[in-house]
Amino acid sequence: MAIKRFIVELGYGADLHGKDVTKAACRAVKDAISRSCLCGIFELAGVQDPNKMIIRLLIGCPYPERVDKEKVAAQLPFGSVEIETVPGGLEAKGLEVAALGEGDRIVMANVALTVSLDEKDLG
Repeated sequence: MAIKRFIVELGYGADLHGKDVTKAACRAVKDAISRSCLCGIFELAGVQDPNKMIIRLLIGCPYPERVDKEKVAAQLPFGSVEIETVPGGLEAKGLEVAALGEGDRIVMANVALTVSLDEKDLG
């Protein structure tokens, strides 16, 4: 099986109140896919089924072990998804607003979203 990368897109997300790295990671994935129209997969590569996409997420954030990978993967409408979390992102002092979450810490996550295809699926 020869896997070929099609696109790498970067994204950023934050949770401003509550220190929720899963929320920040979900927002980072949404940020990355919001700038990606993958028409080339269909028009140039000839792929008929969007679920043939192989999507790899590399997520850098504080407390990477706390990321709920299933929730993050659910942000992607198609493809098989593999996720790796690593220490990264940023944590900064914010403002505590009890109605919005507990604590005064902002957490930020970065994602590198890579879409690949198996050569056998190319048209």
